[in-house]
Amino acid sequence: MKALSLKQPWADLVLSGRKIIELRKWNTNFRGEFYIHASRIPDKEAMKKFGFKDLPCGFILGKANLMDVKIYDNEKEFLRDSDRHLASNMKFGKLKK
Repeated sequence: MKALSLKQPWADLVLSGRKIIELRKWNTNFRGEFYIHASRIPDKEAMKKFGFKDLPCGFILGKANLMDVKIYDNEKEFLRDSDRHLASNMKFGKLKK
């Protein structure tokens, strides 16, 4: 089975359903169930932002299901989904190749 590594707290936020869109620069044809792996080094700034002090790192934490891929054509679309991807400090242009 495929796996996706995410820094904490992003892995936890995906598994809890608070983050339902994961932002990546690359596309995939894959659809289906995959493992969520929490990488060894957390995103300390995001841990603080979301009120986490300690979360498991370096482990497979659970499974998720990739149902579709969304391509943002403009910043307005990107900002409209900010409560779903939680990337308030990321600029739209940084996602483009």
